Amino acid sequence: MSYINPSEFATKMVDAGEEKVFMSTKDTLIRAYMAGAILALAAVFAITVAMKSGSPILGACLFPVGFIMLYFMKFDLLTGVFTLVPLAWIDKRPGVTIPQILRNWGLVALGNFGGAFTVACMMAFIFTVGFNTDGGAIAQKVSTIGESRTLGYAAYGTDGWLTVFIRGMLCNWMVSMGVVGAMISTSVSGKWLAMWMPIMLFFFMGFEHSIVNMFLFPFSMIMGGDFTVVDYLLWNELPVALGNLVGGLVFVGLMIYYTHVKTGAKRNLTRNTKEEQKAA
Repeated sequence: MSYINPSEFATKMVDAGEEKVFMSTKDTLIRAYMAGAILALAAVFAITVAMKSGSPILGACLFPVGFIMLYFMKFDLLTGVFTLVPLAWIDKRPGVTIPQILRNWGLVALGNFGGAFTVACMMAFIFTVGFNTDGGAIAQKVSTIGESRTLGYAAYGTDGWLTVFIRGMLCNWMVSMGVVGAMISTSVSGKWLAMWMPIMLFFFMGFEHSIVNMFLFPFSMIMGGDFTVVDYLLWNELPVALGNLVGGLVFVGLMIYYTHVKTGAKRNLTRNTKEEQKAA
């Protein structure tokens, strides 16, 4: 594992954010669509493994495979651009403005939803054999997840909304650590290892990921989940996306930027001691 000093990869984070702002609309949409689709497939794969094996930790251990695949292909998730793109604006890179950041976020969100929704429709068709059966145990499990993570939070009012917001924040704290962690190595194996642990942790802990949910909730509704689109947006997708933004940007992007790019001046303890000795 070829290690890169944090001060070096912190600058790479800013460069990566700048690169995404200047990426064409076509490339941004394609990469976001593919990222959403691959993450959705990884989610249904992990749920299937967990249910058939009876071991949730095994499903969580395998889920990062999808994340690692899309990272190596340089596909973009909304959670990743939440963390990286604002750093280019904070670093005052020419041409990077708030409207351009919002443009990037909007395109990536649209592409992610398109990919995740496509997989949701395909998996619903497969599980029900063309909507001729009930979908079986896995489809039933996912539909209950959709209900519990919308109406379940709504039952607690403001406390429920804050709970899902914090779950989203913790999620992207871990996911962004995976994104940034992959930058500390120049080898494929090193990047793989750096990403695996935080991604596994967020999935096993049941934290909320806005892109995974773009698959889970539409799939749940197709399979008969008893909640509405408004329930999904108000009690899950909106607070989760906001939590993902805060978790990735505040707890990862800004923390690393302000200690490894904008490093503070060193304390002058040695010089003061010598001056004090001379004075004595």
